[in-house]
This record gives sequence, C-alpha cells and structure tokens, in this order.
Amino acid sequence: MSINKQELYKKLADTVVDMDEEETVNICNQVISENLDAYEAIVNGLSVGMDQAGKLFDEEEYFVPELLLCSDAMYAGLDVLKPHLKAKDSKDKQKVIIGVVEGDTHDIGKNLVKIMLETAGFDIVDLGRDVPPATFVEKAKEEKAKIIVISTLMTTTMEGMSEVIEILNKENIRENFKVMIGGGPISQVYADKIGADGYSINAAEAVKLAKRLVQA
Repeated sequence: MSINKQELYKKLADTVVDMDEEETVNICNQVISENLDAYEAIVNGLSVGMDQAGKLFDEEEYFVPELLLCSDAMYAGLDVLKPHLKAKDSKDKQKVIIGVVEGDTHDIGKNLVKIMLETAGFDIVDLGRDVPPATFVEKAKEEKAKIIVISTLMTTTMEGMSEVIEILNKENIRENFKVMIGGGPISQVYADKIGADGYSINAAEAVKLAKRLVQA
C-alpha cells in the first residue's frame, strides 16, 4: 500500500531536523520509486525540515554543528531528487542574480532558493557568498538580469542589502531591476524600509514572488 503523500513529506522534513542523512536519502528514494513529484518533495519535505532546523537554531536549541548536519541531510536528499526535477522550458528564461551579501557566509537558504528558481524556469547566475553590494549591481548590468536576489542570515550584514539599492538609485538604473531580499532576520517591514521590491519567508514563496515580479 502506498503511503499517504503528506505523511511521507512530513517524515522527510523530520529526517532533516533529526540530522538523519541516511533516512533522508531513503525517503527521497521512496518519493522517486512511488512516482511522486520531486519538486513537491523539496518544497513540502526538505525545505520545511530546513526551516524548522532554522527555527531551532534561532531558539538556541540547535547550534552551528547541528545546523550543518541538518543541511548535510538536506543536500543528500537534494542529490537524489534533483535529477528528477522537471525544469520548465521557457524559451526566454528570465535571468536572476543571486548571492549572500558581504560579511555573511551562510548559503543554505540561498542554495535552496537557487535550485527552486532554476526548476521554475529562471536562468540563475549564482555569485556565491560574501558578495560586495557593488558586485551585485555590476553582475546584474553585465548579465542583463531582471531580478537581483540578496540573502543574509545575520543582522550585522543587512545594511549591505540597502547599499545595493542605493547604488542602483545613484546610477539611475533602479527601475531596470527587481530586488528581492530574504533570510533569517529579514522582514517585509525591512524590505519596505530599504525600498526592495519584495521579501519572501522561504524558498517556495521566493519562486512565487519572482514570477509575480517578472510579470509586473
């Protein structure tokens, strides 16, 4: 008898929180063998588990070593599911610049958003982590990108996000790019304050937001 899909995704999320890499891989293999949607499993399983791990980190129940083990489990699951993702084949893919702002090297969330945007049919240029604000702007111009996605997990580096927007304004090219921000300490209030085009609480919401922004 095939297991209830929602139950399976919940179990998948739990394996990430429990840092159980082997079980994460087992369940991802089960997702594939039962012909379930790999993207759904990422959104409702791996991503949910990583969000929960992030909350435990915020509440100081988990620390960096635990968070890294959770992300190891998540990446192991992604390795199983990624080959089964059906990328949307749009002829004119919208280009997105993505990176973690200068001073921050936490890229788990950024990597998840990147994978899900790629799956949704966007063309991603990944600048990696610890990216200076000016580099976001230079790359966006160079690549003729539609969207700039900036991530941070630290309050101390949030300022870099507003710097990106300040540079765009200074060069009179702000209207050429949509700017999305996200990460642990970020909120809609902060996005409004610095004049970003949008904020998303997780990777699945980031995809919806990006689609809305390119249609705007």
